Amino acid sequence: MALSKVDLENQVENILPETLGGTGASQFPAQFRNIIINGDMSIAQRGTSASGITSSDYFTCDRWRTINNTAGTWTQSQSTDVPTGQGFGYSMKMDCTTANASLSANSVMYITSRFEGQNLQYLKFGTSSAQSLTMSFWVKSNKTGTYICELFNIDSDPDRQISKSYTVNSADTWEKKTITFSGDVASAFNNDNGRSLDIYFWLVAGTDYTSGTLNTSWNTSTNANRAVGQVNIADSTSNEWFITGVQLEAGTTASDFEFLPTDVNLRRCLRYYYLYVNGNAQMVGSGAYLSSTRFDVNVFFQVEMRANPTLVQNTGTNYYYTDVNTLDYFNDFTGITGITKNRVYLYATSNVSGTAGQGSTVTSSNANSLIAFDSEL
Repeated sequence: MALSKVDLENQVENILPETLGGTGASQFPAQFRNIIINGDMSIAQRGTSASGITSSDYFTCDRWRTINNTAGTWTQSQSTDVPTGQGFGYSMKMDCTTANASLSANSVMYITSRFEGQNLQYLKFGTSSAQSLTMSFWVKSNKTGTYICELFNIDSDPDRQISKSYTVNSADTWEKKTITFSGDVASAFNNDNGRSLDIYFWLVAGTDYTSGTLNTSWNTSTNANRAVGQVNIADSTSNEWFITGVQLEAGTTASDFEFLPTDVNLRRCLRYYYLYVNGNAQMVGSGAYLSSTRFDVNVFFQVEMRANPTLVQNTGTNYYYTDVNTLDYFNDFTGITGITKNRVYLYATSNVSGTAGQGSTVTSSNANSLIAFDSEL
């Protein structure tokens, strides 16, 4: 029997509150309540391990950047050491391989994730209705003591931040931590695709960051107040630190971790970094010789990237070839052109030799061949 318009409206009204995770239109749907992308550390396009880390970059798990300044040498890995019975398959592991027990004043190391302002508007920062945020995560370390978790508002001028401490109580034991941060009534996030909010998990902090009083409410950033009490996990090569199940959500209560299907999680990561070719005998794409010494390949992205990307590649002798009667090997791509958030042209102008107008495919020919596109915040 067909439903009347009134019946349909009543059904919609009954469904919507549950779908939205509660009453009120300010909340995200329940399946996307976690602001963190890849909080379960399951996506690692750049690789599962990186050693000799003494500087700052993205190394393994997607959307997690390491900041390191004179804070020892580290190996970072996507680990299978996880809390028992919680549903996680991976964690991020930091392993100290060269210690620094005598930190410089400006020594620092933390793990950070960054977020677009347009995805944070529902938090209503900069208004009297600014929502609190609750961070929950699982952590494990042999180094017990006080650690700092920080939120940093990039859009405010000057920058504003808030820090809270948590304690690793038992060595080599997975522990779940929950921290609640107040909303910032004084400074809004820009409504765009730029970097607006950072979260920092501190591991090392010199006296430049620890000599004041820990700032536990939103204030103008003062370095001395950002990481007061932070242990120095770089003081021994025996030290390790693991984290997984990171969730940041609106409100004052931590909900169960939001597990997303792998394909959904990957597509969210591809907005910021797209590993296109990785290894030997992989199809780069189809293209043509624009001249006798230039070959172009059209590349379409799986998802629209956050902004026009930059090219990341490994280069070496005869890493790629075209196939027009004979193989035409070349070392790398000179760059990208025709750049948009949805596609680019890869072009090579060195070591290529063909006939203008000829079409061909391009294939990788070395295990170290790598092409990626970067649009990180």
